[in-house]
Amino acid sequence: MRTCFLLFAFLFTAEASAQVHFGRYFTDRTMRVDYFHTGAKDKDQYSLDKVYAEGPWPGSTTNLVDTLNLGEFLARVYDLKSGMLLYSRGFSALFNEWQTTDEALRGAWKTVSETVRIPFPKRPVQFTISRRDKYSVFHELFSAAIDPNDPTQVVTEKRAPAAEILTLMDNGDIHKKVDILILGDGYASDDMEKFKKDAKHFNDVMFATSPFKERAKDFNVRAVCAASLESGIDVPDKSVWKNTALGTMYNTFGSARYVLTEANRELRDIAGAAPYDFITILLNDSRYGGGGIYQLYTTTYTIEKNDGQEWQRDYVYVHEFGHSFGGLGDEYYSSSTGYNDFYPAGVEPWEPNVTRLLNGDLKWQSSVSPGLAIPTDWGKAAYDTLGAELGKLDRLAKDYYGKRDPIRKKQQEIIKNPQLVGKVGAFEGAGYMPNGLYRPSLDCRMFSLSLVDFDPVCRAAIERQIDFYSR
Repeated sequence: MRTCFLLFAFLFTAEASAQVHFGRYFTDRTMRVDYFHTGAKDKDQYSLDKVYAEGPWPGSTTNLVDTLNLGEFLARVYDLKSGMLLYSRGFSALFNEWQTTDEALRGAWKTVSETVRIPFPKRPVQFTISRRDKYSVFHELFSAAIDPNDPTQVVTEKRAPAAEILTLMDNGDIHKKVDILILGDGYASDDMEKFKKDAKHFNDVMFATSPFKERAKDFNVRAVCAASLESGIDVPDKSVWKNTALGTMYNTFGSARYVLTEANRELRDIAGAAPYDFITILLNDSRYGGGGIYQLYTTTYTIEKNDGQEWQRDYVYVHEFGHSFGGLGDEYYSSSTGYNDFYPAGVEPWEPNVTRLLNGDLKWQSSVSPGLAIPTDWGKAAYDTLGAELGKLDRLAKDYYGKRDPIRKKQQEIIKNPQLVGKVGAFEGAGYMPNGLYRPSLDCRMFSLSLVDFDPVCRAAIERQIDFYSR
């Protein structure tokens, strides 16, 4: 299996090594390809929905072919005449997460609207979507010919609603910067000043965190002030339903605090008002929650009801951006999720910070601290005993924090072991599983509910992404 994985990595790198000349094949516009992803637990079907012409292309004009090897899926664009690979991008989707839920296991089928944005081609192209198999090799599942000059195939009407664009950071050419777009959901017209304050607050939080702090000049950040008809977002388990611009909701996949939206077309229409590479969505609601999927978007709650716990929303914002921007996996393993076998046995995760140590191999071997044993003993048994106590608490109860904090303090003592802090090894417990999956460090923004920095492996993954979009 390891041989297959290394062979694929070599082929992926070789494919990506030949970058193309942007001006020869593309114009400086964005093509938005919307399609429907339908299927069941082990079935994928696709159908083209609409193709739209949008504003300026915000991405790199140099790094067109993906070199990062991240994401469950890979979109490719080929010149239809010559077959030459012109563009590719790895990504993940709400749909592949849904395929691991109880609903999917029961045999249900689902259809989700998805989008891939590409630079606008000058002549007809072949657009394809591939998905990884258990050896991490991509297999093509969908293909469609797109003629950019066919007015019956490409919609050119402006779809973005009129809305104020707030510029939070402007460091220059959108082709040489990472462009973040902040959207809000559940902000009614009367809440718009709050949205502006929230956007500034969370952006300040992001760029006070390493490595974003050190690389701030490589980013542009804008916010679209699009109002919802009502304040707050859907909370199904409380029978709370709101008419909002983006359709976000708690209880995604049965998890009270997981927030996503399936209103993809509405989301993309609003986002089209400004150039963007990555989207973050602020939720005008007070239940702890959020979500993040690689190359899709990030969601974060903004109202903290418990005095002294405001730092939690800041943690969520940066943690979830680690997913959507860096392709990072969750390193925690004690919290409940709606997933079943999110990381199947015998399959090496593609996320750069989670591994199964298959055949003893460690993907971040070059970063391991000298003298550290692999796997690395870190006091897991004691930590798990405390975690079991936490698991018995009701997160939504009024006395939750009073009961939680003393237990968390004891856990923090374990993960602040001075002999291991800052070291890179293979620490068992990651990816929602207590055994068989390993993370790089004792603690990290992707592991514990705290404002701790990203560990060295996660930081390196984030910096690779910044480099790819800004150089």
